[in-house]
Amino acid sequence: MNTRGTADITPEHALRVDLAAAYRTVALEGGDDGVFNHFSAAVPGAEGEFLLKPFGPLFEEVTASGLIRVDLAGRIVAGQGMWEPTAFHIHARIHAGVPRARCVMHTHMPYATALTSLADMRILPITQSAMRFVGRVGYLEEYEGLVLDEDAALRLVAAHRDHDVVLMANHGVSVIGRDVAACLYDLHYLEIAARDQYLARTMGAPLRSVAPDVVARAVGQMVTERETSAAVHLAAMKRRLDRLLPGYAA
Repeated sequence: MNTRGTADITPEHALRVDLAAAYRTVALEGGDDGVFNHFSAAVPGAEGEFLLKPFGPLFEEVTASGLIRVDLAGRIVAGQGMWEPTAFHIHARIHAGVPRARCVMHTHMPYATALTSLADMRILPITQSAMRFVGRVGYLEEYEGLVLDEDAALRLVAAHRDHDVVLMANHGVSVIGRDVAACLYDLHYLEIAARDQYLARTMGAPLRSVAPDVVARAVGQMVTERETSAAVHLAAMKRRLDRLLPGYAA
């Protein structure tokens, strides 16, 4: 739990606490992948710099002070450790190429990643959670190996220009947002949507479709819901962490 006085909390420190909490929340929910996968957030007032987990710690071990501050050239501006190569290529290019991406989360979380292994990896609007993503998801249809060069990273940037969520074939997912709370909210419900779609298909019966006009109405409702609920969701996740996995704000 954060014990600093209110006067001591700078915008960067508050961002560090939020990002560390997001890492640990995804660990608690089983969405991490050993020492791999990575989240970043653009530093307020420092153009072209972002916070990132150094290579080595597990998601459950991330702390606010342990995050490194990186610039778009890959220099470590503050902190100890080094970035993992795919983390730098993905996050630096998206932060540079998609201005609205103040936060970027890339994971191999199980249900959404399983969906990317299918010939048709579309998220279908068959549940309320899935309707959060109608019109917001882009798809990279070809797996081309690790994201270790400019070309691969720029394909992800292009997919994100018009989409907050990108499913990467045979790989995983990437989510961008205006802040950590918005990104974590989308990441959480993306995994639920993928899980529910998987479970529905395993039942061996036809999927129940929803009328297009009803889907459109629900999509509009979800915009308002997302705007008001993301911060509430992050606050709730912090309370869970304070009980189950404290120390993220250190």
